[in-house]
Amino acid sequence: MTPFTFQEVDIVVAPCQGLRPTVDVLGDLENDFLPVITYALHEDELSERDEQELQEIRKYFSFPIFFFKMPKLGSEIIDSSNRRMENERSPLHRQLTDLGYLNSSHCNCGAPGQDTRAQSMLVEQSEKLRHLSMFSHQVLQTRLVDAAKALNLVHCRCLDIFINQAFDMQRDLQITPKRLEYTRKKENELYESLMNIANRKQEEMKDMIVETLNTMKEELLDDAANMEFKDVIVPENGEPVGTREIKCCIRQIQELIISRLNQAVANKLISSVDYLRESFVGTLERCLQSLEKSQDVSVHITSNYLKQILNAAYHVEVTFHSGSSVTRMLWEQIKQIIQRITWVSPPVITLEWKRKVAQEAIESLSASKLAKSICSQFRTRLNSSHEAFAASLRQLEAGHSGRLEKTEDLWLKVRKDHAPRLARLSLESRSLQDVLLHRKPKLGQELGRGQYGVVYLCDNWGGHFPCALKSVVPPDEKHWNDLALEFHYMRSLPKHERLVDLHGSVIDYNYGGGSSIAVLLIMERLHRDLYTGLKAGLTLETRLQIALDVVEGIRFLHSQGLVHRDIKLKNVLLDKQNRAKITDLGFCKPEAMMSGSIVGTPIHMAPELFTGKYDNSVDVYAFGILFWYICSGSVKLPEAFERCASKDHLWNNVRRGARPERLPVFDEECWQLMEACWDGDPSQRPLLGIVQPMLQGIMDRLCKSNSERPNSGLDDST
Repeated sequence: MTPFTFQEVDIVVAPCQGLRPTVDVLGDLENDFLPVITYALHEDELSERDEQELQEIRKYFSFPIFFFKMPKLGSEIIDSSNRRMENERSPLHRQLTDLGYLNSSHCNCGAPGQDTRAQSMLVEQSEKLRHLSMFSHQVLQTRLVDAAKALNLVHCRCLDIFINQAFDMQRDLQITPKRLEYTRKKENELYESLMNIANRKQEEMKDMIVETLNTMKEELLDDAANMEFKDVIVPENGEPVGTREIKCCIRQIQELIISRLNQAVANKLISSVDYLRESFVGTLERCLQSLEKSQDVSVHITSNYLKQILNAAYHVEVTFHSGSSVTRMLWEQIKQIIQRITWVSPPVITLEWKRKVAQEAIESLSASKLAKSICSQFRTRLNSSHEAFAASLRQLEAGHSGRLEKTEDLWLKVRKDHAPRLARLSLESRSLQDVLLHRKPKLGQELGRGQYGVVYLCDNWGGHFPCALKSVVPPDEKHWNDLALEFHYMRSLPKHERLVDLHGSVIDYNYGGGSSIAVLLIMERLHRDLYTGLKAGLTLETRLQIALDVVEGIRFLHSQGLVHRDIKLKNVLLDKQNRAKITDLGFCKPEAMMSGSIVGTPIHMAPELFTGKYDNSVDVYAFGILFWYICSGSVKLPEAFERCASKDHLWNNVRRGARPERLPVFDEECWQLMEACWDGDPSQRPLLGIVQPMLQGIMDRLCKSNSERPNSGLDDST
């Protein structure tokens, strides 16, 4: 007998019951070893101690166990008439089932159930001890599958992080320049609006000052007559005071008048520009805060300058400090007042004197000069704040420019390097998991060929039948990356009835007799594609329903942030009820991951695809071309495309505006929808959320019309 050779295998025999608990022995081994546990039993039933021990093991561990009933000495040769029937459950089987180790799918002979994971097994005949090999294989396979799952989970999570970062970086690259431009434009509009107000308000302000003074005059005179002076001692016996005290009293009266006038003018000015608050303040401030936050600056200088502009507009302070022209003008007027009221002898400060000084001060004020000075100060403050804001914004823009260059470099690395590498690792780890669980699929008859792969029939795989198997041999790294990303997007998408379901993938390292490596994508098998369906003939109602199904599928992809980029007849599959599903996500990508490469099928490609700058509206364009075929009921090329001698000729014509011709059978509303979808300006194409109800309305109307007029041209299948 040839001895078995074990490499890196340890056989551990647990101590007898009572010496050391089995759970302690297993606990020492589980972190450093992959245990294949066998549990030998001598009696026909578990003892109470056995049950307690097995309950403890199940409480702390999830290992499957190979239970083997040892034959009693001298009982190996048993008359076959005394053997228990194979399908009869033994007492041991019932006990282990009650303990949760076995279930009804396990037969008494030890054969496994349908579950691919390793499960506990009971063998009660010595000749079936060979099942230990199969059990060990299942334990190892289960561990491999678990490891592949864990590895794939890490790959997918990291890949999702990269894709989400790509979205954030793309949004930053698009939004930040627009925010800077918006901020510059809105601040300029605010500045010009306020300057126009300052210029326009000077005459109004003159009248307002005159009106305010006339309205406030009596109240001001009374307040001046009754005011108590600060830092001036007024004799109570009516004695005269010196010139210095008189000047101080006159100044305090003047300050009272000016402060009241200041408050009145400020209130009037605030109300005149308050309507600008809703137009500028909220959005402009939020935009600036976002820019400064992304720049990561601790002092928001630009916002501070904006606040100065807003303060000039909303918190006008008509104060006249010592250096202002208004103060100098008023002081000259005060000198004249002092000269006019200088008597031969020093005056006595009485109520009448104070009232007379206030009246002289009010009458000497020049409303036009005050208005001009106030507006001049207002303009000066606005202009200063505006220039400071513009300079600060330029600095902010320069900082963002450097940051965005780094962001764009990183975005390119994520799209072209990091994400594709992770996607390929994800494809490999998931394919390892699938082949461990379900084996390599068997290729049936060939169903069709594409640019990069062959589609075969596959009877069943992984519990799915029948299946379609797409074998792809990537010719280079780029195609490997595209395929890996396609696999990731398809696997990440929630199931949707308008998308063909991907069951799994297997990497075949010996494809074609070992000459190449192929990726086998196992997918849902459908009846035929739309190209074949149109050739065979479909009714109008069926074709319009297919159009609705395609729009629903594209809308779902767009809702997941994906752009298909290759909507065409052969990528729309039909089931036996002629309901449509979209397939072939080979060019499908999130907008943030698109590099601007020119992909797709020429007659379905939007003009902007050739510029490298496009978005999900390219799918709307492709649907417009597809809808032309659906409405025509034929697979014949449009004349504008058929006349083209080459692909380049076709692309040049499309860029110049060539589109399919209108056919006599087309309904007016259908034709208008086609034209809207294939508009040369992407921004003018309708959203699919608008297209879908339009299609539904067309379908309801035309199908109702056909039921009333059976001989309508559109009703006939072509």
